[in-house]
Amino acid sequence: LRTFAGHESRVWAVTFSPDSKLIASGSDDHMIRLWESATGAARGTFAGHVSGVWAVSFSPDSKLIVSGSGDCTIKLWNSGTGALRRTFTGHESWITSVAFSSDGRLIASGSDDRTVRLWDPATGAKRGTLVGHSRGVTTVAFSPDSELIASGSGDYTIKLWKSATGAARHTLTGHSSSVTAVAFSPDGKLIASGARESDDRTVRLWDPATGVERSTRVGHSESVSALVFSPDSKLLISGESAGQTFRFWDSATGALRGTLTLADRSGSSAVAFSLNSKLIASGSYDYNMIKLWDL
Repeated sequence: LRTFAGHESRVWAVTFSPDSKLIASGSDDHMIRLWESATGAARGTFAGHVSGVWAVSFSPDSKLIVSGSGDCTIKLWNSGTGALRRTFTGHESWITSVAFSSDGRLIASGSDDRTVRLWDPATGAKRGTLVGHSRGVTTVAFSPDSELIASGSGDYTIKLWKSATGAARHTLTGHSSSVTAVAFSPDGKLIASGARESDDRTVRLWDPATGVERSTRVGHSESVSALVFSPDSKLLISGESAGQTFRFWDSATGALRGTLTLADRSGSSAVAFSLNSKLIASGSYDYNMIKLWDL
C-alpha cells in the first residue's frame, strides 16, 4: 500500500498511464496532480480549471493528459511540463468522462448534457456531437481499434457509435440503474458494463458486433465504478466505489474466479486499474489522497 497526498479536497478521478508508471488524479480542489506509481513522488500539479475535475485520461504515448471538469470544459496538458495545450469548449453541463482513442487521434468526452463530443487533440477542432441518450452521459470508452465508442448513461443504456461518422450502431439495454463504467476487452470482442447501486449493481458482458448481451454477473453490494480486462482478455476485474471489494470474473464463462476486499474501509470516491491488471488506485472519500494497492 502506498499513499499519495497533496490534494486539498475530495479526489473524483484517478487513472494510470498506459505503461502504469504514472497516476493522474483530479479533485474538487480544481487541480490535476501527477504521481510516480512506484515511489509516490509528485511529478506535477496542473492548474486551470475553475471547478472540480471529474475525469482524467492519458494519451496512448503518455505524453498528454486530458481532463474534464464541472466548469464544462475539457483541457489538454503536456504531462512532462504541465503546460496547457488546449481548452475544448461546447458542452452545456459538467464533464463526467474523457477518453483518448488508441491511435491518439481523437478525444471523446461525455457530459451531463446528454451528449458525447469528439475532438481532434492536434488542432482543437470539434469532430462531432453524438446525440441519443435521454439522460446524462456517465462514461465513455474507445474500442482497441478506435473504430467504436461506447457511452454509458443515466438512462440505463450503453450506446455504441462509429467514431469516424458519429453514427449510432447499437443500444445495449438490460441494466436497471445508471451505467457507471464501460470497458472494451483488449481483443475487441467484448464490452463490459457496470451499474450504480439501487436494484442493479451488476456487471454485464456484451458482443460489440451484434449488441447482444452475453452474460450478467451478480455479487457486488455497491455501485460498480471500475472495470478492466486482463491483457489476454480472459479475466475481467470489477471494482466497487464505496465497498472496496473487487471481483475477478472469467470472461468466457462468467464464473467468479475470486474476490478481494481491501482492509481499508474508508470508502473510495474513484477507482482505477492499471492496464496490466496488477495495480489498483483509489481516491479516498475521507483523506483527500490516493491509495495504491498491489493485486
